[in-house]
Amino acid sequence: MEKKELRQKYKALRAALHPDEVADMSMAIANNLLRLNVWQKTYFHLFLTMENQKEVHTDSIQHILWGRDKEIVVSKSDFESNTLTHYLLTESTRLTINPYGIPEPVDGIEVPATKLDVVFVPLLAFDRKGHRVGYGKGFYDRFLAACRPDVIKVGLSFFEAETQEIPHNDTDIPLDYCVTPNGIISF
Repeated sequence: MEKKELRQKYKALRAALHPDEVADMSMAIANNLLRLNVWQKTYFHLFLTMENQKEVHTDSIQHILWGRDKEIVVSKSDFESNTLTHYLLTESTRLTINPYGIPEPVDGIEVPATKLDVVFVPLLAFDRKGHRVGYGKGFYDRFLAACRPDVIKVGLSFFEAETQEIPHNDTDIPLDYCVTPNGIISF
């Protein structure tokens, strides 16, 4: 299946989810994350949930990270260059919803991608080799390419892996793990 078809399929699957299912599966994902061997790290990049896309709710993950005294970094999107700028998330960080429905920091302390230890990656679909399908603009592939080679890339998905390999190219950066409501998949 081509990426375009996979995007359509998984957007439709998400759209069919009841809000209670989204909340329950998001909590199961957060609970499964606790078993991942990343908690000795310091800088965690977390995407903020796009409610209009029924993404995994990351507020529980945010609470876990703060409860473990981790530094949380969030991004602001530049749709002209399809790049992300990263900011430290603090209790005083002001957030706004951009025209695409993405919660973003208004301003703050900028953090270079090379400082990050773990990146939680939003996605629509993934396969058994860690290839993923996002929204198609390449934001996260550009971002992950700017990170250190040892950054840990963790996808979060309501759904299990596609059985067939997802089409990919040299600029597509695979995941190290994907966490679903049913468990952790390691690549």
